[in-house]
This record gives sequence, C-alpha cells and structure tokens, in this order.
Amino acid sequence: MIGIETILTNQVISALTASAFYLATYLSFVRLLRHPRNWNPPTLPSALVTVGFAIITVAHISFSSQGFDLPAFVLSAGFIAGLFRIIAAPAIVFKPGAPRPIVEFLAKHGEYAGLWMVLPAIVVGYALPDAKLYGLLVTATAIELAWFLRHRGMGQRRSYPLVGRDLLVLKTQAKGDIEGFAKRHGIRELELSPDGSVNWLGCNKDTHPCPFNLYLNRLGLNTAPCCREHMKELSNFVIACLQDMGAEHWLDGGSLLGAVRENGALLAWEDDVDISVLLDGETTWESLTATISKRGAQEGYYVDVFETKRCFAISYDPPKTWPFHWERNRMRGEIRLDLVTFRHAMSGAQSVLERQNLKGAMPVMESGWHGVPKEIILPTSTINFLGDDISCPNQPDAFLRILYGDFEKIELTYVDADAARARAEIDTVDDMLVR
Repeated sequence: MIGIETILTNQVISALTASAFYLATYLSFVRLLRHPRNWNPPTLPSALVTVGFAIITVAHISFSSQGFDLPAFVLSAGFIAGLFRIIAAPAIVFKPGAPRPIVEFLAKHGEYAGLWMVLPAIVVGYALPDAKLYGLLVTATAIELAWFLRHRGMGQRRSYPLVGRDLLVLKTQAKGDIEGFAKRHGIRELELSPDGSVNWLGCNKDTHPCPFNLYLNRLGLNTAPCCREHMKELSNFVIACLQDMGAEHWLDGGSLLGAVRENGALLAWEDDVDISVLLDGETTWESLTATISKRGAQEGYYVDVFETKRCFAISYDPPKTWPFHWERNRMRGEIRLDLVTFRHAMSGAQSVLERQNLKGAMPVMESGWHGVPKEIILPTSTINFLGDDISCPNQPDAFLRILYGDFEKIELTYVDADAARARAEIDTVDDMLVR
C-alpha cells in the first residue's frame, strides 16, 4: 500500500512541477511581448517556445495516472489564457490603430489588473481541488501580487507646470473638463491645483515612464516635459557611444523632421528618438551590439537587441536583474530611442545605403531592403537638435521628402482621427509639425 506520506510527497512534487512550468511559461511570454511593444509580430521561434511551455504546463495539470482530466484542462488553459490577455494589454496598445476598448481598459489598469484573477483562481481551486492546479494558481497569484507591490514601491514624481501650448492642447482635447478627461482616460500624472494651475507629475529613473504611447497617439496630447528631458538624455547617451566608436551615424525619421522644421526641437508629440548608424568594415553589428549593450548596463539604460531586424530599442528605464529584466514589457509606457543600422549596397547601377525595415515611404532596393541614394546621406552634415550639433544626412530636405513626401504638410500619421481633428487648428499655428 502507498502510505500517506508518499501521497503527500507526490502531491507536493506535482504542485512544484506545475509551479515551475507556469513560471517558465510566464517568463517566456513577457519576453515575447518585446515584439508587439516595438510594433513587430513575434518571431516564430520565440512564439513556439512560449506556446510549447504553455502546452507542457496545461498537459502536466490535465494528465494523471487516471488519464486525461477534461475539467483540469479547461480550467488551467482558461485561467492562463485570461491572465495572459491582461498581461499583454499594455504591449498590444503600443501600436496605434483602431480603438480596442477592452484591451485599452486592461492596459489602463495593468499595474493591478492581474489581481482580478484572484477570485477566479479561488473559484477554480474550490471547484477542482487538485495539487497541480493549486501550484499553478498560487504561483500566478504570487507573481501578480509581486508586480503590484513593486508598482506601489516606486519613487516620487517631480511636479512640472503645464503651460503654453502643452496646456492649450490638453484643454482642447479635454473640452475644458480636465478633471473629467483625466478620470476617463486614467491619466494619473495630472495634478490640478485650487488656483486653476495644472501640473504634470513627471517620471524619472525611479518610476515607470509616462504612458505616452497612449497619451500621444490615442488622446492627441503633447509630449510631457519630463519625457522631453529624458529623450534628450537618451539621445546624448547614444550619440556619445557612437562618437566614441567612430561610427558613422545621423539623425533620422521624426527626430530629423523636428530638427529641420522645429529649429532643433522635438516634434510636439514625439514619442521616441530616431538615429541611424552605418555598418561598415570598422563598425560591425557585433562591435555595435557589444558596445551599446555594455555601456547601457553601466550607465543605466535598457538595451533591447533585435538581431534579425538589425536594430536596437534603447530605453530610459534602467535594466533590472533577472527575472524582472523581461517584466519591463508589462509597463504601460516607455521613453525610447530607436537605433537602426544601414549598410552599403548597390541597387542596379546606383550606390545606396539601405536598411532592413521600412521607414516612411522609403523605396525598396534590389535586395528587398529599403534605402536611399548614398549621396543623400554621405558625407554627413550637422544640424542643431536639442541644443547640440548632431550628425544628419548630407541633404536633409531630400531625405525627408523620400520618407514623407511633402514634409511641410502636417500629417498626424499615428494620432487617433478624432483627437487629430480636435487639435488641427492649434497645430497649424506657428508652423507646428508632426512626426
């Protein structure tokens, strides 16, 4: 006969195994969220790893010596699917597009929404008292509670007064009711004073970044003053790295557009900085990856390397120790610099510089990549950007015309249509520009 101690030991082992499988699935899943966070579909290998862990977890819970347990399968698979939908919401809404009310609601409450699954976990555990299922539910609940408590323990925010055009845009989008607007959209950074002044509780290294992917693209607000400061710091860090390497680089995309059209300033609703770097005999992908990753870790910037895309997402928030390293993908906001690599190539009989990913309306080259004639970029020139002289394409106007066509015209490419219409009159004053 099998003794009580043996049965209990087997149950503990089964519960711990289920716990370990769920933890592996969770970590793989939050790492997978780096892709939608950067507006890219997940790679097949990373998706297969996550799906594989999920299948192993559910199979472990659903099968026993008595065979297949359908209720355990339904409850475990349903619980994981529901919780992961909540966890993924902030990353999914990073990409602009048609409104997704449910996903946006979950993202707005992302710091504690996972705890909403505690009650279902209790119900599931009561309905099917199984050690393996308990291992899953307890582990998932503990992770969500830890995520919530880390949010509660974040640092203090500095208060920035909202004035001028920043305040005007906010009042326009709020239709005069700033307090109601903030409540509807979960804008916790707004601070209204009795004297009528409006302040912004700014982010810093000790807090999560402001969720300006939402505030800019969905609500049509201007970039917060704190985020503008941090973008400048991030830009200075990356440019210093590239200069120390002797790497050929230049301002790109919306950042170049701001430098040209806003006399060296960021565009009013910029949510990232764009810099490109040329890979050649001296600056290789390997040397660039090693340098940027090492210095990012030393100086407190998170560096995400996309090997297959040959680009980097360098963020203002500091890197965390594993396993919290990947949990940053659950954050609602991000202050980021996109560093994209170009290479020398020939397209037909023309010498070009090309990149793998499409930017604006950049044409397709013979290789299938996207590029521009070499002489438009090299030799690089300089332009004022955020108070410093920064490398830029040799012919910045020609480069911008390739990307955006008539770049003099205001095009709210990523801003929700209703929000864009509400601020259209404001943005045509004083030659305000878009990204």
